[in-house]
Amino acid sequence: MSEANALARPAPDNSRVAYQKPQPVGMVPDIFVGGALDLDGDTRDWVPQSDCVSFRPLILGVAQGFYVNLLRVRKAGILSRHRHSGPVHAFTLRGRWHYLEHDWVATPGDYAFEPPGETHTLVVPEDVDEMITLFHVTGGYTYVDPHGAALGYEDVFTKLENARRHYEAIGLGADHADRFVR
Repeated sequence: MSEANALARPAPDNSRVAYQKPQPVGMVPDIFVGGALDLDGDTRDWVPQSDCVSFRPLILGVAQGFYVNLLRVRKAGILSRHRHSGPVHAFTLRGRWHYLEHDWVATPGDYAFEPPGETHTLVVPEDVDEMITLFHVTGGYTYVDPHGAALGYEDVFTKLENARRHYEAIGLGADHADRFVR
């Protein structure tokens, strides 16, 4: 074939060919949660933390110390005062909430970033029947009194422990939580 003919032939279109090489050694498997934003779906997915607070895990990153979950609160009032050891990203999906320490109110579609070290008090207003927010929490947080004295803590490991206990209690088996662990 002449050089002119080789230059005139179009290159093959490989845009629809899947990646052909193996993934990196040691890479953890991906997670896919179908219907993750179906907020009114299977109630068994929600892990109770109290009579009016529950969470739905999306990933429990034990190897890297983070988690992503949906937090649902079904009662107005003060939820908790806590200090974060790592950054937090929050995306409000339903209802409203705010912190006593800030002048903004999170409503559906709002995003909030909470820097490491921040201490704040989460409040769900009186006229809100349900608040659901997607939180990506790195590290953990310490529950504190108004003067910063530690009262308790929460992190990816306590979330996993709670999820395993809940799924076992409702008959799904503790290992049901393992699908979220990476």
